[in-house]
Amino acid sequence: MKNHSYISMQQDTPDQGQLQVTVQDGASNRPVENARVRISYTGVPDNIIEEVRTDSSGKTPLLDLAAPPLEYSMKPVEQQPYSEYTVQISADGFEPKEVAGTEVLPHSISWQGASLRRQQGNGEDYQRIVIGPHTLFGEYPPKNPEAEIKPVNESGEIVLSKVVIPEYIVVHDGPAGDTSARNYYVRYKDYIKNVASSEIYATWPDDTIRANVWVHKGYPHLFSLDFRINI
Repeated sequence: MKNHSYISMQQDTPDQGQLQVTVQDGASNRPVENARVRISYTGVPDNIIEEVRTDSSGKTPLLDLAAPPLEYSMKPVEQQPYSEYTVQISADGFEPKEVAGTEVLPHSISWQGASLRRQQGNGEDYQRIVIGPHTLFGEYPPKNPEAEIKPVNESGEIVLSKVVIPEYIVVHDGPAGDTSARNYYVRYKDYIKNVASSEIYATWPDDTIRANVWVHKGYPHLFSLDFRINI
């Protein structure tokens, strides 16, 4: 995997991107107002560069953050095409949370969701999420090909007469044979947005992005589930 030091990353961020954080109650999915959100460079969590509060919709203002040159994401290069930030979130009545590795591309808006757990016990619990490198930049195992048409040979299966776009989809957070990995029930539209953003860069031309999303929508089994869940 390609790695760059914090110092070199800071010397190579002449452009800007934007980040907005949305904070929700994990139990009710309601927005969390007045949550404190602190932003730092990943790898230097104590160096806070932005500190804001969420509004009544659970959202922060759009924050302008440093990002690498646009051309890094337009063709294969050795340099990392996005900046990585750590988001620290705290709110009354909830466990604090930290998300490390939030990616910000130049001339683009990144949205980071955060679902908080209600505080229990002595209040010392702390949740940390680490987002891995982007699929186009990191090194991952080869994708497991799956048959486009699968046999219907199990009792209880229902075959619909026409294609129906589901409201929810089950995402297995790991290899197909890993029974220890968790399953997540997520909205299908969120699946499309999150998987697409893990396979392509937001800086690409609109037509390229639309074509990729349509392929994901019609043939999701052809793509690895490098899925950035709305955490």
